Amino acid sequence: MERSVVRADLNIMKRNDVVLIAALVLLALMVFTGVKLYSRFSTDEPEAVVYLNGEEKGRYPLSHNITIEVRQDNGAYNIFQIKNGKADITEASCPDKVCVNHRPVSRQGESLICLPNQVVVEIENGEKTKIDADTN
Repeated sequence: MERSVVRADLNIMKRNDVVLIAALVLLALMVFTGVKLYSRFSTDEPEAVVYLNGEEKGRYPLSHNITIEVRQDNGAYNIFQIKNGKADITEASCPDKVCVNHRPVSRQGESLICLPNQVVVEIENGEKTKIDADTN
């Protein structure tokens, strides 16, 4: 008689385990679906954020074509342009012009940097980069 009681307890424990696992899987699917829906319908628009000497100077949506001049007190300047959803430094007073020769950026985490003038243009809320690096 005692053996049948032990077997009945094992069957109940297995059934409860299955219910618990099913509930956890269902909860995980609901969280995953919620995150996907939130990211799909998020209204965050890609924008170029301009920093001068580490201090944020402005945010500009990539959906608007605009030209902005960032000028410092010492006369140094950078002109950057947003055109067709991409940000690009088109002119700068720095001697090496590395920032001017860089390709336009439009993806999350990409940036344009002018070290001599201490200007950084960084993309936020943009499309995620699909590659690790680019040789252009």
